[in-house]
Amino acid sequence: MNQTEMDENRTAAKHRSNIYGMLALVYRQEMTSDLLKHVKDPRFLGVLNDLETEKTEEIDAFFQKPESELLEDLAVEYTRLFLGPGKHISPHESVHHQRDDGQWGKLWGASTAEVKKLIESTGLTYSENFKGLPDHIAVELEFMQQLTLREELAWMDADMDAAVSCRQAEKNFIEEHLIPWIPDFCEKVIQQAELPFYRVLAALTHSFIEFERRR
Repeated sequence: MNQTEMDENRTAAKHRSNIYGMLALVYRQEMTSDLLKHVKDPRFLGVLNDLETEKTEEIDAFFQKPESELLEDLAVEYTRLFLGPGKHISPHESVHHQRDDGQWGKLWGASTAEVKKLIESTGLTYSENFKGLPDHIAVELEFMQQLTLREELAWMDADMDAAVSCRQAEKNFIEEHLIPWIPDFCEKVIQQAELPFYRVLAALTHSFIEFERRR
């Protein structure tokens, strides 16, 4: 592989890492002022346009609201969709990933334990204030962010073996832990979201994960 090809692979890995990171950030918590600044960043909105998940005019109009109103509306929507109380869409793999062994449909299913073991096997650790479960969508997307970041660094160092190893780890995680549940999760969010932002976010997530599977 020549230098041009390695540079192209490095650029692609960096771009993918950025997308995974942005998606993880938005799914991780209710909307805050700092997070809203990231969301309104042209780079994030550009991703929405690039993947053409749906027309973004509605999003542009939505973001014209005063910040205080935006924060309140988005925080309420996030809570209603992902936290409850009451009926909500659990953002955890073990609830949605329909396994042949039947160990799914609730928190801390077999998928949760598998993801926890896999993340720890790579040497990554959780932040001290993390109190959630390892198969939360934000954690899984952040894990992919870290894998693609490692791939970028491997291409930068011209370490072919490390780059190929990273790609294989990414491929395995996408096939075994993202594709089996994230499309279904996203469809539920699209159907139940009342605000355009979370509908477009879910559509973007679905499209991106499907793109990753195909490539």
